[in-house]
Amino acid sequence: MKLKIKESAAKYLQEKMPSSDSYVFLALDDGSNKFSDLGGTCAIGDKFQFVFSSQPDEDYNQEIENNAGLKVSTSKEENAFLGENLILDYKNASLVLSDDSGILDGAVSNKKFD
Repeated sequence: MKLKIKESAAKYLQEKMPSSDSYVFLALDDGSNKFSDLGGTCAIGDKFQFVFSSQPDEDYNQEIENNAGLKVSTSKEENAFLGENLILDYKNASLVLSDDSGILDGAVSNKKFD
């Protein structure tokens, strides 16, 4: 899987990351995993977040190749909601995640987890 991270999005992520060698997990933010505090079925599969950690996570071991040199990965469960040619941009003070089908999430959140 590949993710093109536009320059503005890379700058934003690097400012939010606790350190330059952080692990970055692309996770759903719909209450379906250990990183999400949300609940309810309305959000299933349409909200994403970047989770920064100082350690790898055995559940998030699906590497996502990217052009920003970040250690990005996701889980098998999230793969079902991600299409081809992922792009991450930063527009209107929000991270925007899209793929060939269009925008997946227009306001991707981020948080630290350890």
